[in-house]
Amino acid sequence: MKAFGDALTQMVKTFRQECPRLKQSERTTVHGADAMLMVLQLAMADVSKQQSGEFKVALSDVLMVWKHLLLHKLHLQSPGAARLENYDLILEAYEGFLKRSNTVDLVDILSVCKELRGDSEELVSPVQLFEFLSGNKGDGPASSVSSTSCSSQVKAAVRRVFYSYLSLLINTKNDLALALTLDVPSRSLGRQTFTDVKHAAQNSSTSLFLALMSFVRAIQLGGKGYAPAESDPLRKHVKGLSSFVQFLDSLEEILGDTPDPSVCGSKVVLAIRAVLVKGCSDEDAVMAAAEETAAELKDRICQLNRIQKETSLAGGTGISPARPKAYAVNHATAYGGRDTVKLLMALLDEEALAPPCANKAELLSEDQPVLNGIEGTCVLTLYRSPEVSTGSSPEPLKNRVQSRLDLLKSKVGPRTIRSQFACTYRDQELPLNRVLHFPSTSQVPTCVHPAPKPKTVAVEVLVSDKPLSSEGHMATGVLAPKSGNAPLSRVPGLVNTKKTKGSKRKQADVEKIRHEDEPPQKAKQRPRTKAKKKLIAGQATLGSFFRV
Repeated sequence: MKAFGDALTQMVKTFRQECPRLKQSERTTVHGADAMLMVLQLAMADVSKQQSGEFKVALSDVLMVWKHLLLHKLHLQSPGAARLENYDLILEAYEGFLKRSNTVDLVDILSVCKELRGDSEELVSPVQLFEFLSGNKGDGPASSVSSTSCSSQVKAAVRRVFYSYLSLLINTKNDLALALTLDVPSRSLGRQTFTDVKHAAQNSSTSLFLALMSFVRAIQLGGKGYAPAESDPLRKHVKGLSSFVQFLDSLEEILGDTPDPSVCGSKVVLAIRAVLVKGCSDEDAVMAAAEETAAELKDRICQLNRIQKETSLAGGTGISPARPKAYAVNHATAYGGRDTVKLLMALLDEEALAPPCANKAELLSEDQPVLNGIEGTCVLTLYRSPEVSTGSSPEPLKNRVQSRLDLLKSKVGPRTIRSQFACTYRDQELPLNRVLHFPSTSQVPTCVHPAPKPKTVAVEVLVSDKPLSSEGHMATGVLAPKSGNAPLSRVPGLVNTKKTKGSKRKQADVEKIRHEDEPPQKAKQRPRTKAKKKLIAGQATLGSFFRV
């Protein structure tokens, strides 16, 4: 039997040769061990959201279901093995994600190759593939990743972004590739933007890229009649989405304008490197990782191009990933970039056969290296919808009191120097009991009666039986009104003590004091007499002069 690495490569080549006959799409992407694990994590989180309402899953649960999934799909599980809870739902979500994304995993490729060959000889046994995908067998195809001076975690994340851009260029239905490249580098497209794109794709039953592309094209070319509505949530992210689509359009132009596959692939890699390192300093780890990854990919593309030329001279490979349709109007455009697409697909297949990541926590953890200046590149965090505050949780009382005090202090102006008439000023500050007034339910009255209408009550004056003094003042026991504005002559029960001309001072008649047991009666008000108009000196003479 051949070496395990060569057997894996031959298995994928067999699938590529028969792919046009088995699949509707000729650009189906192969998911390696790491991508399969990431898709399984998303599927489990989706099932968890349906069951408990939280898009979250523990790393230990993912690893347990991962082993169970491999044994089940490879038919290595014993018949009496216990079935995990919600495993059927997880498997359905996993297979549905692969189908929507136009992707397959290595286990499906093994099953297809068994059906195609039809003989007892197997290129790769299920046990060997299980050991390889589990990480126990590390003798797979040689990876082009070399030991570098930069951080291995940053290098792996940057390398994943490079391959995601290439995969999205080949297969636009690959939702996982779009999730890893949408906001890398930073285009101000965070979790909220990805959630809006995901909802738009679900409403139209399309892929994420097609929903995004349709929106941007409608904005650019649709006109007023076909433009999206103003209430469309994607309108808030037009600038970032247009930048992402414009970059992919530039990659498509390179793919169609450059006939040499080696030169075209190198240009595409350099374009991705340029957009990743934009704004990075020379000491940045992302800069070093992008430079090293771009150099490795360029060398590998040149090697694969040389191998494909030698194979085609020897008799051809039979792989036609971009066969033009018969109804294509411009055959030159249909054939443009065909050899480069074939080369990039071979590069992606080689990456899918690379050994899995040894540290699963670095691959699946939410603490991913920051590549866009905002947050990490964890797919689970990106697929989780941002938490929206409902406002049901009230603010603590201490914070409410402090905010009210701060608002009150901001309204109070600076104190000014007041004069001796300070009593006429009105204070702008409110008392503290009015500011911090939080009545409890026990203090609130249950029944409120209407306020009685005010009645005009006449002022009653009780005059004692003591005579007035010689100076005209009343003796003790007389109740006078407290207000100093009312004239004394208008108070009922009192007699005007002012001396008149040509007459002596007269004493006022004192009313009889009522009995203490009798209720007081309302004092009778004297009818007001109109005061006689007095003329000033000379007014009468002047009036008689003008009299006719």
